Amino acid sequence: MYYVYAISSKLHNYIYVGLTQNVEIRIQRHNDGRERTTRFYKPFELIYSEVCETRPEARLREKYWKSGIGKEKLRKLRDSLK
Repeated sequence: MYYVYAISSKLHNYIYVGLTQNVEIRIQRHNDGRERTTRFYKPFELIYSEVCETRPEARLREKYWKSGIGKEKLRKLRDSLK
């Protein structure tokens, strides 16, 4: 089981999309500053996640959420949660 997730920085206008097998541990790593790509944008909150059966399926969904259309939907979702 794989998860595609999106996290939003609480202090900056930044959304990160990734995939993992354990969402809780992965978000904790982001918030602890243990991931180089997101270190300067912490702290984060989870704004979206979805379950995928296989890694290739998760990778396709991750690519979608990283695309222009996907990121725009995530921005709208993040803004609706505020």
